[in-house]
Formats: sequence, C-alpha cells, structure tokens
Amino acid sequence: MAADPSSDVTRMLREWSAGDPSAADRLLPVVYGELHRLAAGYLRRERTGHTLQSTALVNEAWMKLADQSAPWQNRAHFLGVAAQAMRRILVDHARRKSAQKRGGDGLRVTLADVAAEESNEVDLVRLDAALEKLAALDERQARMVTMRFFAGLTVEEAAEALGVSEKTVKRDWAAARAWLHRELTGPP
Repeated sequence: MAADPSSDVTRMLREWSAGDPSAADRLLPVVYGELHRLAAGYLRRERTGHTLQSTALVNEAWMKLADQSAPWQNRAHFLGVAAQAMRRILVDHARRKSAQKRGGDGLRVTLADVAAEESNEVDLVRLDAALEKLAALDERQARMVTMRFFAGLTVEEAAEALGVSEKTVKRDWAAARAWLHRELTGPP
C-alpha cells in the first residue's frame, strides 16, 4: 500500500519544526507543485501584464516560509500560511508599483469567489485592507478567506487547519463573503 502523501508532508513539516533543516530540503520538491498552483491561481486573478511570474512568487514565498520557525501542524496549515505569504508579497508589489506610478490602477484581482459577482474586480491593496478590517472583527473569518480564496483549500482542509467543523467554515465563508462584498463595493 502506498504512503499517504499528505501524511508524508505532515511528517516532514513536523521534522522541520523540530529543527531538522534537511526536512525542508525534502519537503520543497513534494509541495512545490501545490505552491506553484497557488501562485498561478493568484496571478490568474491579476491584471494582464503582471510583472511577477508564478515561479518567482513561489520562490519568494518559500524564502519567507523558510525564515519562519512556525510549528507546522499539517499540510493544510502550511498551505494556509503559504497563501498568506503570497498575499503579502503581491500586496507589497502592488504598493510599490502604485507608488512608482501614481494614478495607476495597481494590481487587480477578480472577486467572483469572494463577492459572488463574476464581473466584480477589486484592487488587491483594497482587498488586503478589507481583510485587515475583517481580521480586526473576526480573525478566524479572515484566516478562512485567505485559506479558501487564496490557498484554494477545500472546506474540509480549512476546517482541519482552523480546528473547527466544516459547518462552521461554511457559515464563516458565507458571512465573510457578504461582509467583503459590502466593504469592497462601497466607496473607496
């Protein structure tokens, strides 16, 4: 019987957390495809002609993750943190680009999965600000949005990473989507 890849990832993450640097070296090839898929998903939502490429986003996120001494719980937790790192990188990139050319449209991301309107687009910096506001109101909902929307985790994976029931994730997802829709469709 073949080993469960998810349990291999969890084992390597725990070894890495325990201080084994070789575990990180073994982990990267195993999770690289998933990290690249996350990065590609992020960049598909961006404006055409974005200057960052998926590989560069993965590499920069990996460097940020490697600098953390997080006690990794499992694959879902790791992917959630990776999604947050990618979000920070893209927001920082958007801020730099906006500062370089005032009046530019910045980075744009479709909000179909969050705001439930397929044609709705939002500036990534504005989305980040909205998520920060949401985190002040409900940290778990903000983390769940990052995991579901940005990391592409399933309801089950997000529930596992957050330590809550699937029903709670579904309820939080609906509430967070409604809140973000109101926040992002109002005046800037």
